[in-house]
Amino acid sequence: MAQPQYRSGTSRRAFLRNVGLTGGAGAMFATMGALGLAPTAQAAQREEPFRALSASDFTLTGRAAARVVVLGGGIAGLATAYELGKAGYDCTILEARDRTGGRNFTVRGGDSTTDLYGNTQTARFAEGHYMNAGPARIPQWMITLDYCRELGVPIEVFTNVNADAYLYNESAGMTRPERYRTAKADVYGYVSELLAKATNKGALDGALTATDQERLVEFLKDWGELGDKLTYEGGERRGYTTVPAAAGTPGVLLGDVPTASAVLASGVGRYFSFEFGFDQAMLMFQPVGGMDRIPKALTRAIGDRRIRTGAVVSRITDTGHGVTVTYTQGGRTKVVEADYCVAAMPPNILAKVPHNLGSGVQSALEAVTPSSAAKIGLEYRSRWWELDHRIYGGITETDQDVTHIWHPSYGFHGERGVLIGYYNYDEDADSYARLTPPQRERRAVAAGVKIYGDKYRTELASSFSHHWRQTPHLEAAWHDTPGGPDDARYKPLNQPAGRVWFAGDWLSYADAWQHGAFSSARKAVTALHARVMAA
Repeated sequence: MAQPQYRSGTSRRAFLRNVGLTGGAGAMFATMGALGLAPTAQAAQREEPFRALSASDFTLTGRAAARVVVLGGGIAGLATAYELGKAGYDCTILEARDRTGGRNFTVRGGDSTTDLYGNTQTARFAEGHYMNAGPARIPQWMITLDYCRELGVPIEVFTNVNADAYLYNESAGMTRPERYRTAKADVYGYVSELLAKATNKGALDGALTATDQERLVEFLKDWGELGDKLTYEGGERRGYTTVPAAAGTPGVLLGDVPTASAVLASGVGRYFSFEFGFDQAMLMFQPVGGMDRIPKALTRAIGDRRIRTGAVVSRITDTGHGVTVTYTQGGRTKVVEADYCVAAMPPNILAKVPHNLGSGVQSALEAVTPSSAAKIGLEYRSRWWELDHRIYGGITETDQDVTHIWHPSYGFHGERGVLIGYYNYDEDADSYARLTPPQRERRAVAAGVKIYGDKYRTELASSFSHHWRQTPHLEAAWHDTPGGPDDARYKPLNQPAGRVWFAGDWLSYADAWQHGAFSSARKAVTALHARVMAA
């Protein structure tokens, strides 16, 4: 029977789509590269370069910097006040919590919190040890690193992907964890073998030219570590039971290579596309000493006198010639008046504040949906994951309700260390939140014992759990804006409502990242300054 005829573009797209479904994004992108189909450059919308303000902007203009009240002392609010301050704006920040930083929260020994369920915890981490309860990593393309440089915040590498961390899919019948490198070698090996054999048998004749097929097979032999017969039989990429050492010890390769069917049934292939994500690819960084070094540096640059903590906003009024904000602090009702306002509070909290900014603003705020996420820090008396498992940083992935287990990327070879025993989301996070802190610890430790063994329990010294949906004045880990921040329903928030602007990572395409908060703040600052200069 004659082969059906396909248009080249359509058949190749179908072929690549099937590769992606089988082997993940990594397989698809690598295959595209082998065929010469991956684009070398991509047209993209480019944001206008941000121009930092300066006091000289007002020279010879006859104008002066205005008074601005900033609602919220998270990254967006701090960045707003910091950038406006460069031009001499008189900024006042109102922050409901007792510290700045918003969801940028580094937990150290002595820190205490009380969640909306009434659970009070005080961290008992040893000196020099901490957990980043909110943001914990910074991709190298994000402007967050520019602010670290500008503010003098030193950085170090955060290990987002580690070949020697574990994968453990309990629901797929795995009885013991598997190294990331081993699982990856098996998945890539069998995907390569299947594609190479299909190509050699002519199954892709209608999709690829003869030259395409030759290129593809040569690529697959290398990418999947295939032999001359185009079969995957394992190899050094899987790892060793005895690593190569001195003469006489060439190393012993891991044996018991699973079948292709077993590898596919394990479901481990779904994890590998993670490292190709634009916002997850290595290298990544973290501030030395904890992520809160960033808001602390911003706070110092702005000046403590401009920041009022414990200030809970209760009303926002645009008077037509200025903005009046009513708030409570220390049990007293107070008012601050300014020429302009930047509202950088979480949208779900801001939606509860009475205002006269219009029904469009209110509807837009209510259209934003808060999301749940949580972490638990497990402090251990020894760094057994380095000593016994030789894991230095990186993430263990599992289908258990702990989702991610993070090994610390600082303090290597130290005496103690803090693992992130769960970083989970949605219902998993909410189900843990309903437990008491000791119950959270027991449940998280029980999951970890299945992967790492008894030391996950016996070496434990202390724990601290944090759940963002249950955190007063925030009540969200991040926010979902259906349709994206440029959707028509959010238009009232992407422009000033009278003399009030809005800012936050939720008004960016980098929600949940500090980069989004900085970007949104810059946009608000630029627009507000243009308004003042044109007045």
